[in-house]
Amino acid sequence: QVQLVESGGGLVPPGGLQPGGFLKLSCAASGSIFKINTMGWYRQAPGKQRELVATITPGGSRNFAESVKGRFTIFIDNAKNTVHMEMDRLKTEDTAVYYCHAEVDTGWGTSDYWGQGTQVTVSS
Repeated sequence: QVQLVESGGGLVPPGGLQPGGFLKLSCAASGSIFKINTMGWYRQAPGKQRELVATITPGGSRNFAESVKGRFTIFIDNAKNTVHMEMDRLKTEDTAVYYCHAEVDTGWGTSDYWGQGTQVTVSS
């Protein structure tokens, strides 16, 4: 089994996240990991479907949603099986629950795993 533990959502400045602000989310994978194929983040806003935000492979290939290109960055620490996403110039439309995702080969097969979800609220 593989576990994904998200962190960083609590590092919100006093007064909350405002447009133009910054937040860093991290996600650590642990458990029966033979090989990670990709890690990243998806988000789901109220009344909307879950959508890809950013993903990265261990080799460093990145994929971003058009709406976050130029504002969000993603990088991976392969030694720690941890992915970090820096969210800059936040917008109110970035408000959503953010879910860490990993596609993991456990050695017995490849499966998708999800974190518990982190609420990110950007408001003025």
